[in-house]
Amino acid sequence: MHPTPVEVDVALVGGGGAASLVLAALDRHDVTGLRVAVVDPVRKRGQDRTWAFWGAPGGDLDPLLSASWSEVDVVTTAGRRVLPLTPLRYAMLRSAPVYDRAAAAERRLGAVRIGAPAGVLADDGHRVAVHDPEGRPLVRAGWVLDSRPRPPARPGRTSWLQHFRGWWLAADRPTFDPGRAVLMDFRTPQPARGVSFGYVLPVDDRYALVEYTEFGPAVLTDAGYDAALRGYAGLLGLDLSGLRVREVENGVIPMTDGPFVPRPSPRVVRLGTAGGATRPSTGFTFSAMLRQAEQVARALAAGRPPVPAPAYPGRHRWMDAVALRALDRGHVSGVEFFERLFDRNPPERVLRFLDGVTSPAEDLAVMRSSPLLPMTGAVLGDAAGRLRARVRRGPAPVPGAGSRAAGRAGP
Repeated sequence: MHPTPVEVDVALVGGGGAASLVLAALDRHDVTGLRVAVVDPVRKRGQDRTWAFWGAPGGDLDPLLSASWSEVDVVTTAGRRVLPLTPLRYAMLRSAPVYDRAAAAERRLGAVRIGAPAGVLADDGHRVAVHDPEGRPLVRAGWVLDSRPRPPARPGRTSWLQHFRGWWLAADRPTFDPGRAVLMDFRTPQPARGVSFGYVLPVDDRYALVEYTEFGPAVLTDAGYDAALRGYAGLLGLDLSGLRVREVENGVIPMTDGPFVPRPSPRVVRLGTAGGATRPSTGFTFSAMLRQAEQVARALAAGRPPVPAPAYPGRHRWMDAVALRALDRGHVSGVEFFERLFDRNPPERVLRFLDGVTSPAEDLAVMRSSPLLPMTGAVLGDAAGRLRARVRRGPAPVPGAGSRAAGRAGP
């Protein structure tokens, strides 16, 4: 605990995946002369999560990857569809090398590590005071990058969760196909409300992550996840008596059209899920976090405010709200939605869409591939919901009337 607040240019509040990517990006862009602090009571290390994402080979993360695949499977009760991904690839990244790289970057940047929880952020428009939960000041910074998880600013019209459990399975003999991952396997029993699927990410022929995932309004019990994983292992033809569970991964990710505020005050910027990096219709987050980190580092290297662009275009957030509403109201089944998405679009377009980087023309093609009549009903329902919400909130405030304008000065 520091007796007086540390003065820095940038404070990272939260030291997880989003902050780790920012530290690595600052180091990669050789940002010098910048005073940096990391505020988190826990120093992240080891394998506590796995990220899977797609992109072109040859990136900065390549040396850290556990595995990558140039084709993936999407499986339904109708059969198996093999999706060639070239020029992209699907990649798996475990957390330990990300945290190790961030720790090395932290040392090279000369960052101050403050091992205390952060509480209130007091932004006066010029600097931000970071307090602990008891109100004691820890840091004063020109900018704060806050990646602590938080709920949306207000509840969404649809609020689901992506929730999952995965087993890292080890075998004594060749069991898995390391050349191909299973992206989505919809042969799992489907819940009454929502959609479920399994997937398989093999590191080699004797070691793989086998996971069960649901999109829906509520999580399962521990026994429920384990039963679902045993059932999915049976669908894969795996004999669990001959396999060892080395690790277990669990997770819950918000899927909601509720708004996340990426810049709650002039000099506080939120990153990760709190900054809108989670795609509401799928729960995918990592690629957007990576974009945020790169944009923050480039801005600071150029002496600009570290404010990344919105994680997803407004039209994608609207499409996500419509899709969530259609799935939640039962206008379309989740299996049908994803099956048609992959069946009627080139794989690269689907992956680019899920990452939020497609053009308006590509988005139109994706919309045409969805079940049009039920989705139209969802569109009308979404528009009515937006209108009702706008009426309840009243007219928008006039900019500058009783509020502080967001500053653009550098750190």
